[in-house]
Amino acid sequence: MIFSSLEFFVFFSVLIGILLLARSQGFKNIILLGASYFFYGYWDERFVFLLAALTIVNYAIGFQIESTQNPEKKRWLIAGITFNLIVLGFFKYFNFFIDSLNLGLNVLNLNLSNLRIILPIGISFITFEVISYLADIYRGTSRPAKTFWDFALLVAFFPHLISGPILRSSQFLGEIQKGIHLNRENFSQGAQLFLLGLVRKVIVADRLALFVNEVFKQPADYSAMTLWLAVIGYAIQLYCDFCGYSDMAIGTAKILGFDIPKNFATPYLSRSITEFWRRWHISLSNWLRDYLYIPLGGDRRGKVQQYGNLMIVMLLGGLWHGASWNFVVWGGLHGGALVVHKLYADRIPKSSVTQAWDYQLCANFVTLLFVCLTWIFFRSSDFSTSLFILQKLWGVIDPTGINWFATALAIAVPMFILTDYAGHQLAQGMCLRLSSLPGLCAFFFVMFGVLFLAPAQPAPFIYFQF
Repeated sequence: MIFSSLEFFVFFSVLIGILLLARSQGFKNIILLGASYFFYGYWDERFVFLLAALTIVNYAIGFQIESTQNPEKKRWLIAGITFNLIVLGFFKYFNFFIDSLNLGLNVLNLNLSNLRIILPIGISFITFEVISYLADIYRGTSRPAKTFWDFALLVAFFPHLISGPILRSSQFLGEIQKGIHLNRENFSQGAQLFLLGLVRKVIVADRLALFVNEVFKQPADYSAMTLWLAVIGYAIQLYCDFCGYSDMAIGTAKILGFDIPKNFATPYLSRSITEFWRRWHISLSNWLRDYLYIPLGGDRRGKVQQYGNLMIVMLLGGLWHGASWNFVVWGGLHGGALVVHKLYADRIPKSSVTQAWDYQLCANFVTLLFVCLTWIFFRSSDFSTSLFILQKLWGVIDPTGINWFATALAIAVPMFILTDYAGHQLAQGMCLRLSSLPGLCAFFFVMFGVLFLAPAQPAPFIYFQF
């Protein structure tokens, strides 16, 4: 059940109807928790038990961290983090490590067998969220949830459950205490944000996928120019797919009366890779900073240590995205770029030159080019395919092949710019007045446009695989 499917609209409409009939906030929260478990179980009902187990264990460990003193408090934190990483490692990385180990064992004519493991959807996001919950209790920056049911809703809240944003307990437990508020203002703001995400997903990302997927499936068949278009297309597709999900998640939560922090801030306008990571997948960037980079020492122990910490964080961030060396390389490239930018920024102070418009434009172009090229490792099926595409892009190997100038790309680029502008306007509070006839007509005009232009089958969100 994805946000752009008919099933979700039926599910959410029924949920709203039931919540309108409920009276007490506590009962509404229980209904919402049950709906969240139904939403998660719709993918695979077996993993509902895993979600419940993670919730029970982490709630109990959080209580122990709060009620004990060091060194026992620290032991409980380590136990909790270890438990969560073992669960994540088993489901997501067991076969990856077995395959990697087999590369060395092949010399000895040995081979270890893989297990038939199904990856629970959203397991990476859930793991990071519960680890931050335990760490915040240990640090004293957040109190444990007042009740088990509050914590269960924090973990399972369906709008963000599958692909984030990664919520902090300090952010969301307060929202739960405020309760569910179904009113006209929340509906108007949330529905417009949801519609914006739907446009990004259905009209831009899903349409581009028809072109991008074909080119990346057989890159040898296409010309260098077509590969360049596919790389640009994938950069837009990935952004609109993931940002679209975040918009729909935040919009759905807003309709229910919950405020979730934004996850993107026009990242492709960044003028450095450091700025890019402040604008892209903000909840993950903040998590890696607060729970990995700073605990490693951050920039407190000298420049060499800082650069090493950046590399470790980005390598692990790459591995978090997927059990593949492609993601490790992608993370390593971004880590290296962050180090290079830090070196450059430390030696080139801000001046009238660096603030000039042509310098800023060049910085944006270089950053965007680097990001687009590294997305190749993110998208390709394996490392050799990534290298092949890079070589063909730059004419190292025969650049000829089928020229495919997809009309989807010609439509996607202006729509990408238009939706980013609309997102900025919504962020500034400039919403349509759905209580007025013009506002209502504009809303339904866009809605019917989405229905008319949508592909026959809604595509899963890209980040569901993580």
